[in-house]
Amino acid sequence: MAAATPLDLPERSKPRARGRLQLILILLVVLGPMVLATCMYKLQFWVPDGRNYHGTMIGNGESRADIGIAGEDERWQLLVSAPQACTEDCQRLVYLVRQIQVGLGRDASRASHALAAAQPLSAEFQTLLGREYPQLQRYPLDVQRYTQSVTEPGPQLWIVDPHGNLVLRYDGKVNGKHVLDDLRHLLKLSNIG
Repeated sequence: MAAATPLDLPERSKPRARGRLQLILILLVVLGPMVLATCMYKLQFWVPDGRNYHGTMIGNGESRADIGIAGEDERWQLLVSAPQACTEDCQRLVYLVRQIQVGLGRDASRASHALAAAQPLSAEFQTLLGREYPQLQRYPLDVQRYTQSVTEPGPQLWIVDPHGNLVLRYDGKVNGKHVLDDLRHLLKLSNIG
């Protein structure tokens, strides 16, 4: 008997091979990214070195109450903490948080600004706050609890999520544009608040 020529082969083998190829491609498209991501995580390759936030990330689940600040808000909050008297850096941060909230534009209603001070404010600053910052929320600060959790001296600026969790922390010399960029990014990613 003579060898079979390509014309003599049954036509069923071509569709079967094509179907197998399609199945393999579908599996690669579905499982490939998961396998690649797992390898990247386990072997630590192609992991970006830089971060896109400017403050110090608070990733341990601390809340406002953990640093001695009582109070609640169901929005994102720009919180200034002043463990000593509210002096120049503190007053600058209070001004800055209001400007950042205004800078949010249409998302301004999703955020609020607050001041937590350990000592009473000067009469002059109290008058200024009442006149210029009517929406500023004010909270008492428990210095003992604050100093147990926060080791950095001076006033701090915090971004707090609507559940009261601390997200980012900045020192008294922070650039307002960096905070605004970080908050915009958080609001863009968040469905809460």
